[in-house]
Amino acid sequence: MKKVILAFSALLIIISCSKNDVKFEAFSAEVFAYNISDGVAEVNASVRVKGFTQTEKNGSYDASVNFVVDLVKPDNSVVKSIFKDVKTETGNEPIADVALEAQFNLDSTYVDGNYKLIFNITDNHSESTTVLEVKFDLYR
Repeated sequence: MKKVILAFSALLIIISCSKNDVKFEAFSAEVFAYNISDGVAEVNASVRVKGFTQTEKNGSYDASVNFVVDLVKPDNSVVKSIFKDVKTETGNEPIADVALEAQFNLDSTYVDGNYKLIFNITDNHSESTTVLEVKFDLYR
């Protein structure tokens, strides 16, 4: 009887340790600023997220992530919601990660200097949130 209880306990430990729970997180952020005309710069930013909740129905997996990007200027003032979007992906297999992309222009009122983007990201299925900050330079 003790051997059965011991084997059952070991099996429970193995199963609980083998869970593949991944924390909802953002990674691999990149930002580029390009001068596109007199005093106007285009900013392109991307970040990937993983660990979101997926729904599965009839062999189709669905992920939905909402994100809002804030811009921190060189003087530390913040432009809230300079970009926002919802990214939904569907696939026949579980979705490992999702790419989020933002694109916007900064006119000549934005001075050259060191900027920061703050990605405020929400998993729409679980309402989990994560934040990722990435710095970039604007020089025209």
